[in-house]
Amino acid sequence: MCGIAGIISLSDKPVRTNNISLMTDAISHRGPDGEGHWSTENKRVVFGHRRLAIIDLSENGKQPMHYLDRYTVTFNGEIYNYLELKEELVKKGYIFRSDSDTEVLLAIYDHKKEHCLQDLDGMFAFAIFDHTTQQVFCARDRFGEKPFFYSHFEESIFFASEMKALWASGIPKEPSKQRIFDYLAFNRMESFENPESTFYDGISQLKPAHYFIIDLNTKQVGKQLNYWHIDLNKKSTLSFEQATSEFKRLLIQSIERRLRSDVPVGSSLSGGLDSSSIVSLISTMKAENQHQHTFSARFPNFKKDEGAYIDLMNEQTGSEPHAVFCTEESLEETLPDLFRIHEEPFGSTSIAAQFKVMQLAKESGITVLMDGQGADEYLAGYSSFYLNYAAELRSSGRSALAKFKQSYQTHFGTNLETGRTFWIDAKYPDLRDLIRKLKNKTQKPQYYKQFDPTFLDSVKTGTYKTGFKNTLNEALLDSLTKNSLQTLLRYADRNAMANSREVRLPFLSHTLVEFVFSLPSSYKIREIWTKAILRFSLSDLLPSEIVWRKEKVGFEPPNYKNISQEQVTWAVCLLVKNHVLNPNYILPEKNWEYVQVAHLYES
Repeated sequence: MCGIAGIISLSDKPVRTNNISLMTDAISHRGPDGEGHWSTENKRVVFGHRRLAIIDLSENGKQPMHYLDRYTVTFNGEIYNYLELKEELVKKGYIFRSDSDTEVLLAIYDHKKEHCLQDLDGMFAFAIFDHTTQQVFCARDRFGEKPFFYSHFEESIFFASEMKALWASGIPKEPSKQRIFDYLAFNRMESFENPESTFYDGISQLKPAHYFIIDLNTKQVGKQLNYWHIDLNKKSTLSFEQATSEFKRLLIQSIERRLRSDVPVGSSLSGGLDSSSIVSLISTMKAENQHQHTFSARFPNFKKDEGAYIDLMNEQTGSEPHAVFCTEESLEETLPDLFRIHEEPFGSTSIAAQFKVMQLAKESGITVLMDGQGADEYLAGYSSFYLNYAAELRSSGRSALAKFKQSYQTHFGTNLETGRTFWIDAKYPDLRDLIRKLKNKTQKPQYYKQFDPTFLDSVKTGTYKTGFKNTLNEALLDSLTKNSLQTLLRYADRNAMANSREVRLPFLSHTLVEFVFSLPSSYKIREIWTKAILRFSLSDLLPSEIVWRKEKVGFEPPNYKNISQEQVTWAVCLLVKNHVLNPNYILPEKNWEYVQVAHLYES
C-alpha cells in the first residue's frame, strides 16, 4: 500500500525531474516508510513512490522496482493471491529475489502482458514501463479501490494516487463547472455520463476495471480499455443450501488471502452484519493465543449508537476492543482536515467518524484494517432493493408478488415510518402505476435561480432519468458499478491513507461477486431478509441478535451535516466571487453543499 506518481514525456524533450519529488512529498502520508525516484536515461519517463511497507518489509520490496532488466513499476495496492501466482510462475521458470507481491506482479505481466489483469485478486493502481517496447502500461483494479488520477499537461502525462500531487507539480487547479452544477442541482458526486471525469477540469481518473497504454514511440495515449465485466446471463444451478455453503467458502478464502501481511491486522467493527461477519470468521482462523483487535466509532447518548452489538461481537470472539467516542464538536473539528484530504465533495460528516477510527488504529499500532464495505451494494443490503425485487416478482406472476407482500407486511407492517413500505401503498396495489412513474421519473433541479446566469450558460443543464431497473440483478449491478460505491471507496482510501493505514475489503473479491450475481434473486432477498445468503451462511456462527436484525442502520453520526454560519457565509461569498452563485437568490437549504464546493476553489 503506497502512493505512486509519474511523468511521461510525449515529446522528445526530457521532463523536469525535480517535479517528481514535489509530487511524492505531497502524498508522503500514503507512504511514511520510504520513498524512491527513478528515471530513464533520456528523462522521458520518471516514476516516484512513497512506501507503506506491508509485505516484505526488507529493502527488496522497495519501489520503483525493476525486473529482468526490462520492466520498472510503481505500484499501489496489494495482490492478495500473489503466493498462488508465484507458485505457478516458478514452475514456468521465473526467479524471484524478494517475498513481495510487487515482484510477482512484474513477473506475471512479463508472462501475460495486459491479460495478467484477469488473474489478479487484489486492489491496485500501477504503471509499468517496458524498456523494450517503450510503452507505459497503466491499470486500476476492478472495483476502483485504489485511485489513479492523470493529466495531459505541457506535452507530458502526469499521474498520481491523489490530485494534490498533480497540483504540486504545477498542474492548474480549475474546478469543473459541470460537476459543480450536477452536484448542487442533483446532489451527484459521481458522473454516470463521464465516469473518468473529476471535479477539476484537466484531471481525469482511470476508470475501475480499465487500463491504457502510453506509447513513447508514437507519442500517443491509448484509450481506456475495459478488462472485466459482470455477466448477468451466467446462471448458477445450485440449491440455496449449496449456494450458502459455496458463498461461505469463497468469503473465507477472500478473508484468508486478505489476512496475508507482515504487519499487524485488525478489523473495523460497526456492529452491523457485514463487519460482524468478518470479525467472526477471523476469530475461527486465528491462533489460540492470538488477539484480534477491533476498531469502532461510538456515539454517546445518540440513538444510532450501536455499542450493544459491538460489545456483543467483541465478547463472543474474545477480541480486544478499541473505540473512539465521537461528539458533534469532535466531528466538526475534523472537517477542515477532511476538506483537504478528500479533494472532492463528500456526502456527510459520517466520514469524520471513519477518519477518527483510522486515527485510532494508527495510535494503536495496527497498520491494516479489514472492513465490510461493498456487501450492501451487491447482496441487496439497502431497503430500496425491495422495490426492484417486487417488480421482478410481478413479472413472474401475481401469486409470487402477493406471497412476498404478505411476508413483508407480517414482519414490517404498513407503517410508512419504516421507509420500506412505499411499494405496498394502497395507491399502487399491483405496482404497475408506480413502476411506470419511476421509469419516466427525472431528477429536476429545484434551485436554478441560485446560479449565476453566466454560470448556467456554461454548463449542460438537462435533466437526468433515475433509471429504475425491473430486476434485482440489474439494480445491484448499477449499485456496484455506477452509484455510491465509488464514493464510498474514495472515502475509505483517503481516510485510511491520510493516517498511513491500509483498508482491505473481503466482500470485494471479484470471484465472490461473480458468484453472487449468478444466483437467483430469491437467494439475496429471501422472504423479507436482505443479504439472505450471507445471513443463512453464517447463522450458526454469529449471534442471532445480529444475523436477524430487521432494521438497517445507516452510519450516521450526531448532528448530521453540521456546518457553522461562519463557514456558510465564507462559502457563499467565495462562490459569488467566482460567479457560481447569484447573490440575489441564495437558498439556505444548500448550506452544506455550498461549503463543499467552496473548498474546491481554495488554493
